[in-house]
Amino acid sequence: MYAITIPEPGGPEALVWDEVPDPVPGEGEVLVEVAASAVNRADILQRQGFYNPPPGASPYPGLECSGRVAALGPGVSGWAVGDEVCALLAGGGYAEKVVVPAGQLLPVPDGVDLRTAAALPEVTCTVWSNVFMIAHLRPGETLLVHGGSSGIGTMAVQLAKAVGAKAAVTAGTPEKLERCAELGADILINYREQDFVEEIEKATGGAGADVILDNMGAKYLERNVRALAVNGRLAIIGMQGGAKGELNIGALLTKRAAISATSLRARPLEEKAAIVAAVRENVWPLLAAGGVRPVVDRALPMSEAAAAHRIVEESGHVGKVLLTASR
Repeated sequence: MYAITIPEPGGPEALVWDEVPDPVPGEGEVLVEVAASAVNRADILQRQGFYNPPPGASPYPGLECSGRVAALGPGVSGWAVGDEVCALLAGGGYAEKVVVPAGQLLPVPDGVDLRTAAALPEVTCTVWSNVFMIAHLRPGETLLVHGGSSGIGTMAVQLAKAVGAKAAVTAGTPEKLERCAELGADILINYREQDFVEEIEKATGGAGADVILDNMGAKYLERNVRALAVNGRLAIIGMQGGAKGELNIGALLTKRAAISATSLRARPLEEKAAIVAAVRENVWPLLAAGGVRPVVDRALPMSEAAAAHRIVEESGHVGKVLLTASR
C-alpha cells in the first residue's frame, strides 16, 4: 500500500507519499481500507518531531479515517467485511489501509457520506469526552469555545446547542465568526479586537461561562479563570499558546471552579472504547437526524498532504481539511 511517511521531521515537505508494507490485523483488530482521513494539529506536531506516536501505534500520521472493513482479526464480532465505518486512531490514517482496534470503530452515520465521515471521529470524541463526560455541560449553561471555527469548535457549538446550552466562540475574523453564527453560536468574539473576558461577562450579565473548551493552554489560563462562572469548569485540550502558565489558586477557590486537561491519542484502549461508545449513543442520533453535521472546508488527495498541512497551519480554513486516499 501507499502511505504518508516522515523520513525526517521538518516542514510540510517532510511528508512523503511512499510504498510501505500492508498492515495485518491482530487480536481484536479490524483492517480498514481507507477512503479519507483528516488533518489535525497533532499531525503537524508529529511531522515537526514534537509528538511521537504512542508505543505500538502506526508510525504514519492521521488520527481518524473513514473507509470500508477489509478484514477482521481474531476475536472480532459485530462487524463484517464491506461495512462502511469511520474510526478513531492512534496513528496511520494517512494511508490506503489501517488497522484499528474494534472498540474504536463507528458506523458511518445515516445522512453522512463515506468520505465526509472522516471528519467526525476526532472532533466528536474530543468534544463529547471533555465538554459532556468531564465538564458536564447542562441545558441553559454557557459554553465558551476558543477557536470556534476549527473542526473541534464547529462541532462543540452544534452539540452545545443540541443539548439546550448557549454557545460563545472566539475567532480571528468576521468571516469565521459569521460561519460560527450559522452553526448556532450565540455570542461572537473577535479575539484580535475584543477581550473575551469582558465580552463573555457582558453577554452573560456578569455571570461568566459555565464551561470553557480551550486549545491555547498557558496563554489563556489566567483569563480563562477570570471568564469562568461560579462552579465553572475549564477543559484544556491543547497548548497552542504555550505549556507553562501561572495559576491564581485564590481566584479558582473563589469561583469553586475546576480545571481538567486531557489528551486522547495515548489513552488506554478501554478508555477510548468507552468514549467511542458514548459518542455512538449520544452524538450519532443527532447526526442521523440532521441537527448536527460535520463541517468540511475542503478535500485534497492524500498524496498532497503537504499542501493540506500548509492550509491548516495558515489557519484560513473553517472546519476540517480532508485527505482522500486516491493516488
